[in-house]
Amino acid sequence: MSCLLPTSPSVAPLPLAGVPQAFEHAADYAEFCQPLPGVELYRAHIVRYAFEPHTHEAFGLGAIVSGVERFRYSGSEHLAPTGSLLLMNPDELHTGQSATEQGWRYSMIYLDPAIVARVTGEDGWWFDDAVRHDPGIAQRVGRRLAALWQAEEPLAFDSQLYELLAEFRPLARVPRPARPQADVRLTAVLDYLRAHLAERLTLEQLAAVAGLSPYHLLRRFRAQYHVTPQQMLMALRLFEAKRLLASGLPPAQVAAAAGLSDQSHLNRCFVNRYGVTPARYQQQLGLR
Repeated sequence: MSCLLPTSPSVAPLPLAGVPQAFEHAADYAEFCQPLPGVELYRAHIVRYAFEPHTHEAFGLGAIVSGVERFRYSGSEHLAPTGSLLLMNPDELHTGQSATEQGWRYSMIYLDPAIVARVTGEDGWWFDDAVRHDPGIAQRVGRRLAALWQAEEPLAFDSQLYELLAEFRPLARVPRPARPQADVRLTAVLDYLRAHLAERLTLEQLAAVAGLSPYHLLRRFRAQYHVTPQQMLMALRLFEAKRLLASGLPPAQVAAAAGLSDQSHLNRCFVNRYGVTPARYQQQLGLR
C-alpha cells in the first residue's frame, strides 16, 4: 500500500543505471505510484518541459503547490497559479507547460470513475471547470495527497482517499450533465482508432469508416475532439502503453503492442507525455 520512495518532493530522483534522463533541466522530475488498481498518484516539478497531448482516461484531481501551469484542455487554454485546484474529467486530452521561468510544482491523483463512485457512493461526478483558484482547499488537498503517499496501512489510505474526495465534492456536478448528441460518425472513427492501435492507419481509412471525404473528416474530428486524428491516435497508443507497462510487460513488447516502431520510439513518446521513461515508470511502480 505504501508509496514511500527514497526521494522527497523537493529533490529530483537519482538517474537509474542505463536509463537516460527524462528531462533536460536538472530541477525537473516526475514520480508515479499505483497503490491500488484504478488509483495512481503523481507529483512533479516542471520547469522547461512541455507535455504533448495525452490522456489518463481517469479523473485527474490535484493542486498547484507553487508556480503557474499553462495547459490546453477541452479546446481552451488555461492558467493554474499557486493555490489552484486541477479538476480534469476522464478521457479529456490535455497538455502542460510552465507559464513562468521558475516552473510549477503540483501533486495529482488519477482515479477511475468506478473508484470515485465506490468511495463516495455517487455515480456520475463531473467538473465544469478545469481550474478553480482556492488556496485554502488547495493546501488541504496537498496535505491529503502527501498523506496518501505516506500511508503504510490500507485503513489509513482508504480513510485519506475518502477525505480527499470530500474536499472535491462541493465542486463536482452530480449527476453528470447530459452531453450534446455526439456525431456517430466521429464516434465510430474513435472506436476504430482504439481497435487498431498497432496498425499504420491512413486518413483515407478513417474517412471510409466515417463515410466522409478525408479532409472533411479531419476538420470535423479536430472540431469535435480539439486534436487531429494522429494526435488522438498517439495519445491512445501511449495510454495503452502505460497500462501495459503497469501490468509488468517488458517495454520492447509494449512498444510492439501499442503500435510504436521500437523501444526507442516508446521511450521518446512516453517521456513527451508522462515525463518519465518506461523503465523509470516501472521502477517507480515497483515492477523492476
